[in-house]
Amino acid sequence: MNLADNIKAIREQKGLKQIDVATHIGVDKSAYSKIEKGTRAITVEELYKAAQLFNMTTDQILAYDGDIPSEVVIEDKTAVEQLRLIQQLEEEDRQTIFKLIETMLTKKKFKDFFQKNVAAL
Repeated sequence: MNLADNIKAIREQKGLKQIDVATHIGVDKSAYSKIEKGTRAITVEELYKAAQLFNMTTDQILAYDGDIPSEVVIEDKTAVEQLRLIQQLEEEDRQTIFKLIETMLTKKKFKDFFQKNVAAL
């Protein structure tokens, strides 16, 4: 499939209407219809916005094979890949994750400090 076919198939699988995607990526419905027909190129920015709406990466859209992953298993990823996936989240979700990490690190430091000082008594 080409990119236009991929976008259309993903939209249909997600149960979205053309107007939904068009509004999200910032084009009118006729321009979006042309994207799906392959008569208008999609810009990088529009593709990025579509990826956010579809909850996919741009790579997943480009290489779409008809199967949308239902879940991303982050523990199978390298630390760099995990950070890249986190960067795809909305700002509020990213901040929540970073606050959780900070809280866990603070608890660990406190626990280590407490164990060290109790052992010295």
